[in-house]
Parts: sequence; structure tokens; C-alpha cells
Amino acid sequence: MPSSVEGLKDHQLLIKLGGIKELARLRGFSRISYAVDKCEQDHVAVRCTMAFLPNYETGGEEVEFQDMANATVNNTSDFGQIFLETIACNRAFVRCVRNFLNVHIVGDDEINKSSGKSKAVDSAISAMLTPSSILESNASSKLGCHSFEDFKQVLRGWWSEGKYQNKDASNWGNWEDVPASEARALLKVVNS
Repeated sequence: MPSSVEGLKDHQLLIKLGGIKELARLRGFSRISYAVDKCEQDHVAVRCTMAFLPNYETGGEEVEFQDMANATVNNTSDFGQIFLETIACNRAFVRCVRNFLNVHIVGDDEINKSSGKSKAVDSAISAMLTPSSILESNASSKLGCHSFEDFKQVLRGWWSEGKYQNKDASNWGNWEDVPASEARALLKVVNS
């Protein structure tokens, strides 16, 4: 490990998440949003969209830029395997800022820290990372649903608005009753 960055080329450097956040703050942006494109037990893919403030480089126009990243049990470390959504969000943010600003230094969050070994998530973690458990977590944090009954009320509203319709939903009695494919579809609605 060199004692200084002097003389190192861009491909020999890494920027930490804090550095990317500072770059984004210095450049300026008005909003940021994330969309979960894929959410499975062992693979999460997220898009980050940022609206960068107008400046002389953009001709005085606000510019919206988007990038995508994923996190899997094979490209994260042991600890990170239980936070795939968070890691995918961080990676998408890093790529969005780096690529918009044409920074050719890799972000530390983008690096595979699994040492190239395929790692399996143990059964306790695996049980926690089901599509229905992720739906439950997102419904609680984003919709304020404190129970499955609260969520069914939201579903009824979505049905009348045409956002989500599934005749089998009335038979669901708890989070585990929601089929994985439906939980993924509902996650898209929750996160939109």
C-alpha cells in the first residue's frame, strides 16, 4: 500500500462513499430517487436518478442522470449479504455521480469484496430475505403499514385507483401468503 496517492494512476485509486457524497454536494443536485428493478433473495438491482443543478457546463439547464447497480450474494462480503438493497442503492448512487461527473476513479462501494468466492447465505439470513419480508419492510417504512391489515387497506385503495389489481389478494391473510412474484410486483408499486 503506497503511503501517498502521488504518482498513482486513476485505476490505482478508490473513492469512498463519503467522497462521492461530497462530490455530489459540491456539484449540487435538487433531487434523488431510487427504483428497485429486481429484488430477489440473492440479487437486488437498483436505479439511481439524480437531478443535477444547472450550471455553465449544462447551458443553465437542470440535467437528470441515471445509473444502475446490483448487489448479489456473490459480489458482497459476509456482512453485506444481509443488506443487499442498501449496497445496491449505494453502488447505484456512486455510479450515477461518478459517471455524470466523468470521474474515472472507481468507487470503493463498486468493488467486489467477496474475494471471488461464491458465498451462500445461511438459512437464518435466507429466511429473512424473502420477497414477502422485503415487501413487509418497505410497506412499513414507506407506507406506514404497521400490520398486514394496514397493507390490505392500501391494496384496496390501489385496486380502486387501478395501480394494482389481483383477485387473489383478498385471500392473503399475512405477508407469507403473498406469492414471491406478486411481492416483487407490489415492491415496484410501493417504491414508485
